[in-house]
Amino acid sequence: MNFEFGEDQNLVRDQARGFLAEHCPPAVVRRVLEGDELYAADLWQKIVEMGWTATVIPEEFGGLGLSYLELVVIAEELGRACAPVPFGSSVFLATEALLAGGSQAQKEAWLPKLAAGEAIGTLAYAEGGGQTTAAALQTKAAGGVLNGSKVVVADAQISQLIVVAAACDSGDGCALYLVPTDQDGVTCEPVNTIDPATNHANITLKDAQGELLGAEGQGWALLQSVLNRAAILYAWEQLGGSESCLEMAKEYAMGRYAFGRPIASYQAIKHKLADMYVKNTLARSNAYFGAWALNTDAAELPLAAATARVGSTQAYYYASKENIQTHGGMGYTWEFDCQFYYRRSKVLAVAIGSEAQWQEKLIAASEQTNAA
Repeated sequence: MNFEFGEDQNLVRDQARGFLAEHCPPAVVRRVLEGDELYAADLWQKIVEMGWTATVIPEEFGGLGLSYLELVVIAEELGRACAPVPFGSSVFLATEALLAGGSQAQKEAWLPKLAAGEAIGTLAYAEGGGQTTAAALQTKAAGGVLNGSKVVVADAQISQLIVVAAACDSGDGCALYLVPTDQDGVTCEPVNTIDPATNHANITLKDAQGELLGAEGQGWALLQSVLNRAAILYAWEQLGGSESCLEMAKEYAMGRYAFGRPIASYQAIKHKLADMYVKNTLARSNAYFGAWALNTDAAELPLAAATARVGSTQAYYYASKENIQTHGGMGYTWEFDCQFYYRRSKVLAVAIGSEAQWQEKLIAASEQTNAA
């Protein structure tokens, strides 16, 4: 079986890479990292104009109706550029939640806005303390009114829509709600993270109005489905970042001389680069599996999601830190761009649950697949 991308996907990749090389050079990442901007709004507008936010949204809702194979290619290139935009929150999470659980009316109301960049969305489910079950949810909903809090929600300050997980008394104990942020019942408190080129906030819901997404008592199952799909998309973004780290390290090692020869000729450096390559290649293999499962909605999707997520998380962290090591003492300085990828690797590693949580999901999915 050939898992390579076809001509259409390679064309999208070439277009995306050229676009980001022009409009998202390191200077743009540094501008957001060092400045007061929450994200690169000018770059985001150009991305919207390219139609990337509308990639998999059906044409009837203002989208392009393309496949997930095109979306994962775009995700990889965004990761390669370390783009400081809310693409993951709005496209991987909010859009996927609406596609998976939204009613016809909800899709008609929100998907065209998300596709056209008129709205940015995100997902809020974590409440701290390692919360991983519906029974641990403290946010409550009654009659469409929500009260509670969520921690470290990506892009909450710039979102017009937040998909919120709340406890309920039926079914699996959880329900998802669409909560517009233009109301007094939603407040955000900024949170500093290791990556200032991204923005996060704790949100408080006090008598906030929300609209049920999907069926009450089926929210946890819907949430897990959304997270599985997002895990594959994030895995491709992480893979793009890890590939960029390898390229940076190789380029520097080939051009940096010590004792009259490139440092790339020394075993200590060659072994670092080789290990980065091996981990990236393994992560890419797992990501291909995930892309196939996502695009075909295969029964193996939970297994593919956990496999891709764990592999790409490990590869990105390793590549980002070894890139710094390859650059030596200068790699730790503020003036070098190595920090962009190390910071982003740490943030993406916990964006939708820690690596340990996804390892547990991988074990559970493997056991379920073997039992079947």
